Amino acid sequence: MTENQTGSPTSSGERISFPPGLHNAFWFATFNALSFQIVLSSPMVLYAKSLGASATVLGIIAGMMPLLVIFQIPAANHVSRIGFKRFVYAGWGTRVLFIFGMAFVPLTGGFLDAKSRLALMLMLLFGFNLSRGISSCAWLPWLTALVPPTLRGKYLVKEAAVTNLSSFFTFLIAAGCLFGEPRPWQFALLFAFSAVMGAVSLRSLKRMPDAEMAEPARASKGPVPWLEMVRYPPFSKLLCTVAAWSVAYGGITVFTVSFLKTEAGMSETKILLVTSIAFLGGLGSLWFLGSRLDRLGSKPVLTFSYAAWLAVLAGWVLLSGGVLPMHQSLLLILQILMGLLAALVQMAHTRLAMAIIPVMGRNHFFAIYSVVGNVTLGLAPIGWGLLIDAAGKASPQWLGLSWNHYTVFFATAAIVYLVTLCLARRLVEPEAASMDELLREILIQSPQRFWVRFWPRG
Repeated sequence: MTENQTGSPTSSGERISFPPGLHNAFWFATFNALSFQIVLSSPMVLYAKSLGASATVLGIIAGMMPLLVIFQIPAANHVSRIGFKRFVYAGWGTRVLFIFGMAFVPLTGGFLDAKSRLALMLMLLFGFNLSRGISSCAWLPWLTALVPPTLRGKYLVKEAAVTNLSSFFTFLIAAGCLFGEPRPWQFALLFAFSAVMGAVSLRSLKRMPDAEMAEPARASKGPVPWLEMVRYPPFSKLLCTVAAWSVAYGGITVFTVSFLKTEAGMSETKILLVTSIAFLGGLGSLWFLGSRLDRLGSKPVLTFSYAAWLAVLAGWVLLSGGVLPMHQSLLLILQILMGLLAALVQMAHTRLAMAIIPVMGRNHFFAIYSVVGNVTLGLAPIGWGLLIDAAGKASPQWLGLSWNHYTVFFATAAIVYLVTLCLARRLVEPEAASMDELLREILIQSPQRFWVRFWPRG
């Protein structure tokens, strides 16, 4: 399928639509979220905590998935030979096998101590994330070739909606499975559910339409000009912004869970219920953006989101510093905002990459984009974990705050978000709307449309 076939608006005004069979991508996202949220998110963090994992080890678990995306660089050379669909399907199938292995780890407590079980789980997580890291290099080029440019924002919003809705139900299932004081068989059952859902997602992936390689990708046989790609001005500015975002966001999820467990003393079930609300915030991105992302562009969305992240981190600083009480309502508000803002940033980043990356060398451009963002996202939680462990148990008072190791983490992350906001202002997107237009659309025009529907008509 060529670029003209999939992406360009027709001169005759013909209505552009998704290609037949693309709805399977949404089913894949649904079952995939029911799988990966268990082994890559809070349930795995809680299992590692039950085995005595330190903050540094938790950082390694959180960072392993994005860090191993670095293997997209060598893998990108083979996508054109194998094809998008076969390449992704082989990698996703391999990682499902590793999840089945994870389901047996909690049951080995009869002959393995906690450290050995943790080491075995880390080994399986490495294999899982390695196979994912290699195969994912074909995913974004595949979608870019399938989805018309004028519908990419719409596709990303819908995909984020089904992913967040599925993730919400995943956390409810995990909370029910880990009710009370979780025993090893409960974690084993949860990981087995993840494996089965991963296997089901492969059926939908197999039914997605494939896409032909663009001619430049097929014809290129010489050495890849990696440095020239990185230096391409719109692309290099996006890379800097994505890298800064990855540093800031890298430890947020794992260490808010750790904070709620160690400092707030919450049970596993309550933590999963509280953090599941973040996915409802992500689902709210469907209302927040809808079809606006294609019309307004990515830059104003990113600028707004980074500014809002500063307010969210200020809330966590006040909470961990003892200024604000540990009210459940406040935690839910923070989780909803975190889910919404994370979804907005990820969609806006991906859409902007799709818009500025040229057809020539598309597979390699996307490999660089994914590797820079994900390697940074992988190293960040390890660094944050080292910072939290190094800060120790001391809690000096300053500016009315108790500066414990979590207060230091949240405050430092806020500083990085401020740097990211400055970098986002430099992004190149010629057709993007201004920040004023975004705020007018969200705060004035959308509420007016909503109330007009209910206004009595005479």
